[in-house]
Amino acid sequence: MQTNDNKIDVVIGLQWGDEGKGKIVDAIAGKYDLVARFQGGSNAGHTVFVGEQKIVLRTLPSGIISAPMNLIGANVVLDPVAFRDELEEVEKYVRGAKKRLVLSKEANLVLPTHKLLDKATEEKKGVGKIGTTLRGIGPTYMDKVGRLGIRSGHIFTENFKEKYDSLTSHHRMLLDSMGFAVDKELFEKNERDFFDAIEYLKTFTFVECSNFVNAQLDAGKKILAEGAQASLLDIDHGFTYPFVTSSNTIAAGVCTGLGVAPQKIGRVIGIMKAYVTRVGSGPFPTRCEPEMEAKLREWGGEFGAVTGRPRGCGWLDIVALKKAVMLSGVSELAITKLDILSECDTIKVATTYTVDGEKITHMPFETDAEKIIPNYEEFVGWKKTIRGAHSEKELPEGSKQYLAFIEQSVGVPVSIISTGPERLELIFR
Repeated sequence: MQTNDNKIDVVIGLQWGDEGKGKIVDAIAGKYDLVARFQGGSNAGHTVFVGEQKIVLRTLPSGIISAPMNLIGANVVLDPVAFRDELEEVEKYVRGAKKRLVLSKEANLVLPTHKLLDKATEEKKGVGKIGTTLRGIGPTYMDKVGRLGIRSGHIFTENFKEKYDSLTSHHRMLLDSMGFAVDKELFEKNERDFFDAIEYLKTFTFVECSNFVNAQLDAGKKILAEGAQASLLDIDHGFTYPFVTSSNTIAAGVCTGLGVAPQKIGRVIGIMKAYVTRVGSGPFPTRCEPEMEAKLREWGGEFGAVTGRPRGCGWLDIVALKKAVMLSGVSELAITKLDILSECDTIKVATTYTVDGEKITHMPFETDAEKIIPNYEEFVGWKKTIRGAHSEKELPEGSKQYLAFIEQSVGVPVSIISTGPERLELIFR
């Protein structure tokens, strides 16, 4: 019996997103033969640099800059228009990007009516809205699990237009039932753009995802799986449900998103900020008081890479971090934006919660955010810039103590430290 010990390494976010996954994947992608995006859609925003040029990747794997091959996996929901526009922009700066990209036939397509449903649903919820990016991601996943969706491989079938018309008709009925008025002229324009983008998609190589990935492993190829969003937004295990995303963002999502067995998972690199941010609605236990939040947002440039929305900012939450580490079997941490805390006089870290008078060390199943009282430990700020540091010796003692406290609290070593926004401002331990 033939055996293969080759493993897939994984990069995932450990908080509520925007941890800097793109930078870390970009930094290590050159060591891999294949970088595979395993879930999410164009609601992601992974920032990478080509020289001085900043590029925000939404659907493309962050390995598109330096990895020889990239894959959009089966549990990605693919917006043909957003994909085309993004890749055409990337090709201005990255020669041969298109040739290094393959797409899964199983990835579900985002239709123009999915975006309308997203908007209509959010408007109907009013103050209880989720705070989605309105890119049709949730409705596309709903059709997928409802067995109504159209997969990317269907674009090559004779009855593709029939499938499209049938699903769009269903969506129209739902929109009518919600009393949502569709701008006919704008929709027709968006629909023409959609079918133009479908023709563009047909010029790519499509694969059956599980067969392709396992064949790469059998051939001895090194694979890095990249997740979008983050662990606390997982559809099953995100504790702020329903204020979560529509897919499995934890390491287990690699198995279903790429079609590989659990024993094929190797290193799991968890990306975390030195503090915490969140975009959209939902509980945020360690959110700072407004004055401190405004400072962190300014210092860290905390605005959404895709939406431009200001991010909520708060102190590091060890309770939530330990949950994320446990869920994915994280083997090492990459910590970003440590340099931002150089501005702080005092740094807080939540180590436990108090809920209804009881101190707890775990995330509750469901509770009103106002009932969660974080219990903090405080650190004296090091008040010395670490921008551009390339070795641990260059770090102030206070920052080293902060890193050591995180490692001790979650039981996982920090292997990568980002010391600034530039591509090479990293320390590898």
